[in-house]
Amino acid sequence: MNNSIEKKISNLRIAILWIVLGLIAGITQGCQSRPAETTAVQWVGLPGQTGQGFDRVTGPLDFSFPQDHGPHLTYQTEWWYYTGNLQTEQGQRFGYQLTFFRRGLVPPAEVVGTGSAWRTSQVYFAHFAISDIAGKHFQYAERFSRGAAGLAGAEGEPAFSVWLEDWSVKQLDEITYQLQAAADGFSLNLRLVDRKGPIFQGDRGYSPKGSMPGNASAYISQTRMEAVGEVTLAGEQYPVKGWSWMDHEFSTSALAEGQVGWDWFSIQLDDGSELMLFTLRREDGTTDPFSAGTWIAPDGSTQALARDDFSIQSTAEWRSPHSGAVYPAGWHVSIPALDLDLTIAPLMSDQELNLSFVYWEGAVTIQGRHGRQLVEGYGYVELTGYAKSMQGQF
Repeated sequence: MNNSIEKKISNLRIAILWIVLGLIAGITQGCQSRPAETTAVQWVGLPGQTGQGFDRVTGPLDFSFPQDHGPHLTYQTEWWYYTGNLQTEQGQRFGYQLTFFRRGLVPPAEVVGTGSAWRTSQVYFAHFAISDIAGKHFQYAERFSRGAAGLAGAEGEPAFSVWLEDWSVKQLDEITYQLQAAADGFSLNLRLVDRKGPIFQGDRGYSPKGSMPGNASAYISQTRMEAVGEVTLAGEQYPVKGWSWMDHEFSTSALAEGQVGWDWFSIQLDDGSELMLFTLRREDGTTDPFSAGTWIAPDGSTQALARDDFSIQSTAEWRSPHSGAVYPAGWHVSIPALDLDLTIAPLMSDQELNLSFVYWEGAVTIQGRHGRQLVEGYGYVELTGYAKSMQGQF
């Protein structure tokens, strides 16, 4: 192994050591109904932070499945984001999030024989959360691991899978997936059936986030996944069903200069349509022109939305008693070209995760009008950069 690779492996060992120290202190892993205090473990200073040597997304890609549900190791950052709204036969509601993140530390072209099953050029981490709406109780957990020795990883062939220890999503057939995760006091086991197939966000999956070449992601979603399974809380199992949403993005880019975070909306309406919107927030309080969205019709056809095609107005706010961050806590969404007006409200206020970075990710309810038709539904909203700028976090 050459000196540069050996140096990067040494840096990785130091990073893993800090992660382990965090685990021992109860900081970066385990269930927290509410941590009294959290110290963030950031990616800043890890090898490959600048993205040099990794590919960048510069235009639409040719996708093939299931391969492209799997990892893209020539790009530095990748995530698989599962969220959903579930309920029992009695109407008790739950929201959930299970997200797997991959971070490349060494570009594949620089990787040579490792000589050890424990050495790796990839680090994975994952977030898992359950919102118990009736109980007004939010639980979450975080895990880190190296992408080696079977501890964590992702595959696209012969079928898609992503895992970190016993948290996993595995493809069972062309449209069916098994999702499972368990932490201290709560767990989730779901079978997901994709009812629409892959949805390509932006321009055929090309989603620009800034003006610089390569400041973009490849962005694929599964926006209508029928979910059946069980939620377990404090030893009590609840049979549930509902709908899930999956986002898969990969890139070698970060927030553009002046951007501090984003607001992301995934909306599933009872007429069979879906809506994805994201706004990139700038440090001066304005919305970045690269904010965008996609309308998905009941038949799976899509319409890309540019920043000027929609408006999002905050209608309420919530101050976190944990981080002190002030988040929007209600929204009015208008898309004139679709004759669509929606009102969005959190199903519970406190769905903030205090982990390696602090953000709000929670289940929401939707009511509104599409043309002359009244619509309603459920969704998920992610709010980042309110407690601290996301610059340098990825």
